[in-house]
Amino acid sequence: MSSADISSKDCKTRDDNMKSADSRLSPTQEESKIVDPVTRKPSQASVVRPSSDAETISLEAEYILSEDLKPLEGDISKIVDNLLPRLDSKDWMCVCEALNYARQLALFHSASLHHILNSVITLTIKAMKNPRSALCKTAIMASSDFFRSYQDQMLDLLDPLLLQLLLKASQDKRFVCEEAEKALVTMTSWISPTLLLLKLQPCLQHRNPRVRAKASSCVRRSVSKLGTKGIKDFGLETLIRMGASQLNDQLPEAREAARQLIMEIREAHQQQYQIPSSPSASSTSSSYSSDAMFTEPEPEQWEQFCQRQLPPRTALAVLRATCMAG
Repeated sequence: MSSADISSKDCKTRDDNMKSADSRLSPTQEESKIVDPVTRKPSQASVVRPSSDAETISLEAEYILSEDLKPLEGDISKIVDNLLPRLDSKDWMCVCEALNYARQLALFHSASLHHILNSVITLTIKAMKNPRSALCKTAIMASSDFFRSYQDQMLDLLDPLLLQLLLKASQDKRFVCEEAEKALVTMTSWISPTLLLLKLQPCLQHRNPRVRAKASSCVRRSVSKLGTKGIKDFGLETLIRMGASQLNDQLPEAREAARQLIMEIREAHQQQYQIPSSPSASSTSSSYSSDAMFTEPEPEQWEQFCQRQLPPRTALAVLRATCMAG
């Protein structure tokens, strides 16, 4: 079957028959199939529902890595036209299928999604919120491919997607959590750090300590990409306050990310205020001594900088952290 043969008919048929299909399932086990968009062969996905009152769902599924996806064949415009109805289907298998097509479109036919990217991201976030883990993970994998393909074009759509990824990376379901963390790493790798830091800054004040910890790690990775000049251009003052706010946070992950961030800020501060030595300084010392009025002001020490930018207790914590590391 060609990729261009995608239609909403199959999804609609499955939607209409979901209730009758559910009634034929065993009370303890439900089995479904996810179609691989590359081979068009179904991969087994089984959902085991415990007979007890526990709501834990054990799910095993075969997921398609980004490097294993291939360009789509056939009528791309027809695939795009049918994409949104399929992403909004009530049939979770149909949504998984559509998400994988969206991934292929983003990676190999990126221009074809530009006019509906906002709606695609909205429906991807909706799938992320779904309690079915297979659908949630597939949506997270799709978000990683969107970051790779659209990069800074994702900024206007990032706020709700970023929050969902931080929440998923903070939950207890391990394989969803790990996929969300991979997506966050991809985000910090492909989106300009200066622009991304502005989006991450409010997340450092989130009421959930796990979200704050994941956001702190994202901030630290983004600042690492800036380099000394980028840190200076973004603002040492802003960054030191961002790092200091997490230094005494509840979780070790947040504190460690803040400590590493502060160390990078200190290094950038020292390089910014370092006075270069000139090889001819000794031979021209007499001329400089006669023009004492033009001597450069002494560079601000790290301790002075922290005390000027931070409350006394916070400044003391920052200095203690940098002294212990140094």
